[in-house]
Amino acid sequence: MPQNELIAAGEVWLVGAGPGDPDLLTRKAEGLIRAADVVFYDALVGSGVLDLIPPGTERISVGKRSGRHSKDQQTIDQMLVTAALAGRRVVRLKGGDPAMFGRATEEMSALRKVGVRVHICPGITAASAVAASAGLSLSLRGIARRVQFVTAHSRNGQALDLDWQALADPACTLAVYMGREAAPELSVALMAAGLPGSTPALITCDASLPQEQQLRTRLDLLPLVAQAFAADRPTLILIGEAVAQADGITPAKGMAADSLAA
Repeated sequence: MPQNELIAAGEVWLVGAGPGDPDLLTRKAEGLIRAADVVFYDALVGSGVLDLIPPGTERISVGKRSGRHSKDQQTIDQMLVTAALAGRRVVRLKGGDPAMFGRATEEMSALRKVGVRVHICPGITAASAVAASAGLSLSLRGIARRVQFVTAHSRNGQALDLDWQALADPACTLAVYMGREAAPELSVALMAAGLPGSTPALITCDASLPQEQQLRTRLDLLPLVAQAFAADRPTLILIGEAVAQADGITPAKGMAADSLAA
């Protein structure tokens, strides 16, 4: 099949760009990127992934970062609709996995409403990349029976609307996306819900990229350690006893390297 036939004219693919490293793209994702007439991409898409877009393909940034939204969601939806109805082969490139806090439902609904065919190509989500870099398993028999994924992004500085009792399960690994600014609230609320302050935590920014940084700490020190990372760097926090497996990760300043030993 010729490459451009991977996408029909007037069709849209929501493509997972993964955590940033282009080597972590699926083969299908790379093929779709090369087949597109136009690529709409997020701010969190790695530069190495963007380099895979052919020179003749139009690329349009629709990135949203904390406090700096270049396009609102309704505008992005309309741009996708307009491109598809013009008969273009459209890729909507999203960091991580489109179905994980990627606003995929809004975009698919807008496209389907006008009869545009839309598909999803999954990608590696940041929590998986962080676990791989740290050398740990998100689940662990007898210690972490389940994994919970939440986003700490809130509207206009409002308090997080989360089920803290459910999230404070000591037999769970909690993955918090975009968690740097919410670290104080996370720490206080989880401890108030019964999770011990000594619970291991791991903070990672720029997962899978050469400049990736990871620090391990504990829940009660999370607000202090989170400040070690710049506000504009994509950050993910893992919390739970399974995090004690982390292999070779720098402990936060003031903590002994073996303080989180299993």
